[in-house]
Amino acid sequence: MPTKRIFAAAALAGALLTSLPLFADPLTATPATAPSSASVTPNLMGPLSLFSPAAMLAQSAAPAQLATKASADKSAGPVDEDDADGDGMPDSGVDAVAALANDTSDLRKTLIGMAMQLRDIRYVRGGHDPSTGFDCSGFVRYVFAHAVGLDLPTNSASQFLAGLQVNRSEMKPGDLVFFRTAGKRGQGRISHVGIYIANGQFIHSPSRGKTVRVDSLDQSYWAQRFAGAKRPGALVRS
Repeated sequence: MPTKRIFAAAALAGALLTSLPLFADPLTATPATAPSSASVTPNLMGPLSLFSPAAMLAQSAAPAQLATKASADKSAGPVDEDDADGDGMPDSGVDAVAALANDTSDLRKTLIGMAMQLRDIRYVRGGHDPSTGFDCSGFVRYVFAHAVGLDLPTNSASQFLAGLQVNRSEMKPGDLVFFRTAGKRGQGRISHVGIYIANGQFIHSPSRGKTVRVDSLDQSYWAQRFAGAKRPGALVRS
């Protein structure tokens, strides 16, 4: 019996020695080639083998960063005017709208037509779309963008710096009229803009609590705060 056990142990040891290279193969250097999909050994570690603290921290911070960016984008819109409260601004506009002259160009007629279609849309600070409302510069930008494809600056002060200066006696339909409604009467910065129609009338989005309407430059409030007129580039030859 002891002899049989010795032979059995020797046979087992020989088998182990014979199979040893199988365990040594992974230690042998092999070329860095991508294995085929059929020969890939399943990853027994699963998701744990991809653990990355830095990546997880970045992912956890992403929602907060996106929320902050969205808030910043919203507040960075074309918020324009100090006329949002409309102190002293007339509560109503003119009763009758002046007719355009027969020699008014089609381009200018298109501008005024678009502007008139937007009457009665409410004032919203920073507003630039009829679905939500307009502030004064948002209203002007919308009309020019959709009527003639011209992209104007985002606020009234910037719009005042663009375009050709026009004397009051030479204004035409579609020219921009500007006002100093902030600070002391007629002495503050440019803070309001409208679109000239004809016969001293202009259309604009006035201030909080009001809607897009037509007013007259001869009205005392506007006459005292009138800062000048500009002609955007698309209208210079029209």
